[in-house]
Amino acid sequence: MTAKELISNDIMPLLPSDKIGQAMSMMSVYRVRHLPIVKDGILLGTISEEEVSSMDIETSIRDAKITSTFIQVHSNDHVFELLSTMSENNLSIVPVVDSEDSFLGIVSQEDLIKFFAGTFSFKEQGGIIVIETSRQGYSLSEIARVVELENASIIASFITSHHESDVTLITIKISQREIQDIISALERYSYKIRATFTEVEHTDDLKNRYDHLMRYLDV
Repeated sequence: MTAKELISNDIMPLLPSDKIGQAMSMMSVYRVRHLPIVKDGILLGTISEEEVSSMDIETSIRDAKITSTFIQVHSNDHVFELLSTMSENNLSIVPVVDSEDSFLGIVSQEDLIKFFAGTFSFKEQGGIIVIETSRQGYSLSEIARVVELENASIIASFITSHHESDVTLITIKISQREIQDIISALERYSYKIRATFTEVEHTDDLKNRYDHLMRYLDV
């Protein structure tokens, strides 16, 4: 999946002639904290909710003292590159440009949530186990082998970590809901279980978990 395939048609960019008040209204309507500024198909930068909140609402964007942020992804970038860019820059949207740097559209957090929620591994019912370990203190192949010895399989996994800590969290989704035997098996191999989830998460909670992922994602 590439950035071009995730572009939303629901969020419009700002024009330099737009007023600060309009930018604030659009951010509220779209439920985002950032919006790109575009003129004649060229990305001029991105403004944030924090920047516009203290400005006169009647001031035009071109006249406002905004430090434009030139953060973008290209249309053929993989979804993981989108995640990385959004995480590293704490963005709620990412502008997408083509090979000639012409503006194509926007990918938002909501777009990414819908994409991941619609993938097979998220739709498939099963249990979730979060393992706490060190950066070098684990083997994915060993974890998979332990799970398979309990007549189950891993259908999804991702790794999150703090940049300033050696602690790493390995989240695995198991192909069955009953995971107590798997938990016991992992503990016998000295893996520390941080958390488990055996029920399908509510949609409202998905946004909170995504925000947590954005803070700690290391791809």
